[in-house]
Amino acid sequence: MRLIETRADGEEKRELPPPFRNPFVHELRFTAAQKLQIGLMTVTLFPIRLFIAAFMMLLAWPFAFIGSVGRSETAVEPQCLWRKLVDVVLRTIMRVMWFAGGFHWISIKGRQALPAEAPILTLGPHSSYFDAIPVTMTMASIVMKAESKDIPVWGTLIKYIRPVFVSRSDQDSRRKTVEEIKRRARSGGDWPQIMIFPEGTCTNRTCLITFKPGAFIPAVPVQPVVIRYPNKLDTITWTWQGPGAFKILWLTLCQLHNEFEIEYLPIYSPSEEEKKNPALFAHNVRRLMAKALQVPVTDYSYEDCQLAMAEGQIRLPVDTCLLEFAKLVRSLGLKRVNSEKLLQDYGKRARKLQGQRLSLEDFSQFLELPVSDELRHMFALFDENEDHSMDVREFVIAFSVVCRPAKTLDTIRLAFQMFEAEEDGAITENELMCILRTALGVGELKVSRLFRAIDEEDSGKISFESFREFVDQHPDFAEQYLYSDNAGFGSSSPSHAANGFCADFSPSEQKKLD
Repeated sequence: MRLIETRADGEEKRELPPPFRNPFVHELRFTAAQKLQIGLMTVTLFPIRLFIAAFMMLLAWPFAFIGSVGRSETAVEPQCLWRKLVDVVLRTIMRVMWFAGGFHWISIKGRQALPAEAPILTLGPHSSYFDAIPVTMTMASIVMKAESKDIPVWGTLIKYIRPVFVSRSDQDSRRKTVEEIKRRARSGGDWPQIMIFPEGTCTNRTCLITFKPGAFIPAVPVQPVVIRYPNKLDTITWTWQGPGAFKILWLTLCQLHNEFEIEYLPIYSPSEEEKKNPALFAHNVRRLMAKALQVPVTDYSYEDCQLAMAEGQIRLPVDTCLLEFAKLVRSLGLKRVNSEKLLQDYGKRARKLQGQRLSLEDFSQFLELPVSDELRHMFALFDENEDHSMDVREFVIAFSVVCRPAKTLDTIRLAFQMFEAEEDGAITENELMCILRTALGVGELKVSRLFRAIDEEDSGKISFESFREFVDQHPDFAEQYLYSDNAGFGSSSPSHAANGFCADFSPSEQKKLD
């Protein structure tokens, strides 16, 4: 697979690299001096900072508990003097905690709107648990998983800011959450502002991915807020492939100073069209925030990060084209509820074609879709010979990866069924290279060493049974035979699941409320 720039008439112009760095991958490389500094800080400043941070959290707990006593979950009481004092004490404790962590001063640009002016604050880009800094600065409410309130100490601190909880066990929870956000947002400023990270997951801040519409369904003015970490060494980013939570904490506390900037942009009031269309509202706010951040926007979404971090037998390289392919699959409406049945149908039809190369029009008929710019772009991904033709079996393999990213062997089995010869049910080295290259979304892939290891009889062909037997005996075969022979895979592994600083709602929830 490769990315090709296309014109409106369908003519290709040139091969392009992926439009941005994979937003769900973060790699850290250190110089010798940086390694020396980390080593020294680990045995000196790190334990002191960690102790102070933990102590501040424990110190905040009784104040948060006292401040939450007697409060209603459905109404806001007037802030009496003692509650205001508790609020000031908690903000001070949290600021000391961040100071101890190396965030010695925080740069603030613009003015935070009042709750009556903008009941919802949309923050981005979301890249780390350190994004909690503006929450502790403002004591604004957030949208959190209901399970968070049961965590010792942390749960009490969370309940103090009166979050909107989303319950996994309650099937009706999302609808109730949307209703609660709308109720608070339309209270005329009585409730605290709600901070929402509309990206719905953590990225590496190289772009803004698709905004989920949860923050925009209430159709009220929002204040876009952009956050930056202008540090020379990025130890902050905690995304799907990269350092884990504790490593990020350790490395960040080992830095002498950590910079943090927060900028409040002008209030954005939705037009009548945007009030009726939350997706359009979200799109326009994202474009405004991207301009302030000077980063591009991309239609990658939370679903794409699930693809990037899927724990199958092989992991995607940093420069995979499959994220772009997944975006096109969504744009064309191919990924449906019955995508498994659709995938099997594609596989049977592709096998009958026996490698026959298709034109754009043939590909359009195969998918039963009209020719469009998105379809041209998808076709160009597979037109590697630049002869205006493609092997539809490669499309089926890529589609299988997108539909079931963690089921690598199922995808390989389907690929063998499409490529294998009828007389012996086996494939050649070039065919294995084509299968794995497409499954990984790369233009080139060396598989000779892997193929020779599987083909012990030196027959020049392998079957799926021999491939599966080899995988069973060598579960880390990709590490041994693919990653070491090909550039771009890195050494990262999925590091965490989605966190709770976001609202995950679709337009369907909005329709239920109208």
